[in-house]
Amino acid sequence: MSLIKTNDLQRIFEKLDKNGDGLVSLEELNWLLEKIGVQISLDELESLLGKSSLDLNEFFSFYGSISSKQNNTSRSTSNEVVVVEEEEEENEESDLVKAFEVFDLNGDGFISCDELQKVLSRLGLWDENSGKDCRVMIHVYDTNLDGQLDFEEFKNMMFLTIS
Repeated sequence: MSLIKTNDLQRIFEKLDKNGDGLVSLEELNWLLEKIGVQISLDELESLLGKSSLDLNEFFSFYGSISSKQNNTSRSTSNEVVVVEEEEEENEESDLVKAFEVFDLNGDGFISCDELQKVLSRLGLWDENSGKDCRVMIHVYDTNLDGQLDFEEFKNMMFLTIS
């Protein structure tokens, strides 16, 4: 199951493609990976991809391959399935904690509107002319109505977005 929807992936691709040539260079891709905490050299990335740039379909495939690695574990016995499912749940929780920490810039355990806007801007996903208001984005998942997201609200938002 994809964490990011196709139209969002296309928007990310378009933001990365600074010169508008329909290709994302390894430098542009590496910039994004570093922003989300993945440290990989350009040489390693080129060796992994076997090319110096990706078109939109290749970008989708790249995302699909890295997002499905977690789900491609072999299961031979029912006990092993339970253990693998528990490990996947722990990995999901760990990944969510890391994602939450990316947005929680001041480390106070909450994602405020300002923090959300700063991170989205840093990733090139915030366009001030688009008219979107981060308060509305937060309000949708802010169950205790305090104007910010705590980890549980963030987790619920991520699971609702995924399903």
